[in-house]
Amino acid sequence: MGEHQQADALNQLTRWLCGSFDNRQQAFDNPPLYAHIRVRYRPIAQLEPRSLLIEQAYAITPKEPYRVRVVRPTLTADGVITVLNFSMSEPERFFGAIDDPEQRRQITPGDLTLLEGCSTIIEAHQDHFSGQVEPGCRCRVSRKGRASYVVSTFRLDQHRMETMDRGHDPISHAQIWGSLPGPFIFERVEDCSDELLPLWGGLMQRTRP
Repeated sequence: MGEHQQADALNQLTRWLCGSFDNRQQAFDNPPLYAHIRVRYRPIAQLEPRSLLIEQAYAITPKEPYRVRVVRPTLTADGVITVLNFSMSEPERFFGAIDDPEQRRQITPGDLTLLEGCSTIIEAHQDHFSGQVEPGCRCRVSRKGRASYVVSTFRLDQHRMETMDRGHDPISHAQIWGSLPGPFIFERVEDCSDELLPLWGGLMQRTRP
C-alpha cells in the first residue's frame, strides 16, 4: 500500500469509527449471552489528529458508562495502521462528554496515559478493516483481583463493528474471562463523521487521486 493509500485508509477508518453503535438485536436474540451495550465515538478537536473519545455503557444505564477512553488511529514509522488506546486519569470527570462539546474541550493531553501493549494493529481490506491487539501479551488487566492479559479482535465496515475481548492467565495462558460464544456485533445507529471535516486543519477533507 502506497503512502497516499495508507493516509486514505487511515482517514476512512477514523470516519467509520466516528458515530454510535448498538448491539440491540444481538442482545435481544441472545439475552443470556450478550448484554445490550452502546459504543460511541466523537472527535476531540484540541488533541492530536484523529483523537476520538470513546464511551461504552450498558443500555439500561446510558449515563453511567463503564468505559471512557481516548483512541487515536495513526500510522507507525513503517506504515502500519495502528489504533493507540489511552486511559483517562479521572474518567468520571468526562461522563457525559460524548454529548457535550464544551466538556470534550476540557480534555487535555495530561489527562491521558498510553496503554502500553494495548494498541490495535489494523489491516485494511477492500470493504472493511480488521485488527487485533499488538503481539506480546503485554496488555495487562486485573479482573476481580486476578491478573490477566487481553487478546482482542476487531472488524469494522461502513455499517457495523464487531469486537471480541478475552482475558488470559499470564502463566497458563488459559482464558479466564471474556466472550465464549463469539464477538459482540454492533450496528451503526448514528454517523458523526461530518464532525471531523473542519478539524485538524481540514485533514479529514483531503482527497487524493
